[in-house]
Amino acid sequence: MKQLPNSGAFKFLVLLLAYSFLSPVNAGDKITTKDMTATESLISSLNLRESKELSSTFKNWRPIKKVVIWGDSKTEARFKDAFPSIEFVHGNDIAKAKQALQGADAFIGYCIPQLFEDDLKIAWIHSMAVGVENCINSQSLQKLAPTLSNAQRLSGPGIAEHAIGLMFSLVRRLDQYGIAQQSQHWDRGLAPGDEKVWEIAGKTMLVVGLGGIGTETAKRAHGLGMKVIATRNSSRKGPEFVDYVGLSDELLTLAKQADIVVNTVPLTEKTTGLFGSRFFEAMKESAYFINIARGKSVVTEELLRALESGHLAGAGLDVTDPEPLPKEHPLWTQPRVIITPHVAYRSEQLRERNILLALENLKRFIAGEPIYSVVNIKRGY
Repeated sequence: MKQLPNSGAFKFLVLLLAYSFLSPVNAGDKITTKDMTATESLISSLNLRESKELSSTFKNWRPIKKVVIWGDSKTEARFKDAFPSIEFVHGNDIAKAKQALQGADAFIGYCIPQLFEDDLKIAWIHSMAVGVENCINSQSLQKLAPTLSNAQRLSGPGIAEHAIGLMFSLVRRLDQYGIAQQSQHWDRGLAPGDEKVWEIAGKTMLVVGLGGIGTETAKRAHGLGMKVIATRNSSRKGPEFVDYVGLSDELLTLAKQADIVVNTVPLTEKTTGLFGSRFFEAMKESAYFINIARGKSVVTEELLRALESGHLAGAGLDVTDPEPLPKEHPLWTQPRVIITPHVAYRSEQLRERNILLALENLKRFIAGEPIYSVVNIKRGY
């Protein structure tokens, strides 16, 4: 029998091959080339942020053996194909998910309060939604302090287009013509003067909260020829298509300049009730307010007063407080108010983006590498 070579280089190659099969870095090596290419494009196009620390340095980090997924069997199959050595449990049943979580290392799904009522030992939660306040406020999770990542920026394109759609509906008065259509009434006089039917180019949009969704909204507004100004909590830095970025304490000053205000702030202690009488009084009487963020960031009674007094031209609301908005609530019948039932995030591409990011983050977490879109618990986003 011919002997195998005994050189140092050959021994090194053998060790390297053995390590490649044993190393956790290769967990998820069955992720398809198509998915890897799509993930790279997703990260680049939406500028997803990688954690500065290795996930292996996070509190509670450990090898992942069991993952609970809030989703259907098709979603579970994608993960099983990519990670055949990991046990996955899927479902949309709270009782089943709660039971499965007792022995799980990770959870991929949504911050549903009932799921986190018991003491758990999970090392990592990946929210497939942007809002994570229910995870942050969970006493059991506060005690455990697992790593928390979310879908920040993934819904940005869809929500931004929804905001632009609400804006066009208001400035072109499509809401009024829609009502007239329901009664089969042809009325060219619904707009009380051409000066109140706008062309958008040259108008000023204020984006409050220049994060992922805010940036996508600003990009589209700029592309339409608008001047874009914005606020952000962290710094004055912003993309070149934003004319001015102010800090949060400049909000009222910037509100005076805006023809359109778009609220894209996350819900935190500081942003709860942010938009109240002082803010609406600072706005132009001809201006429109659009909320695609969280209902509780607006003081509903004070928004109503601004609308009823004529100090605000109109509003586009994808979110409200309370939510769902009860029947007979005065916002339903308020003139120049367009309400959509918290659906701005929906698009045919969002589910696939969510799966791609969760696959990538799971692969990285197992390997102890930095992961994307880690939530700062203290800031709340």
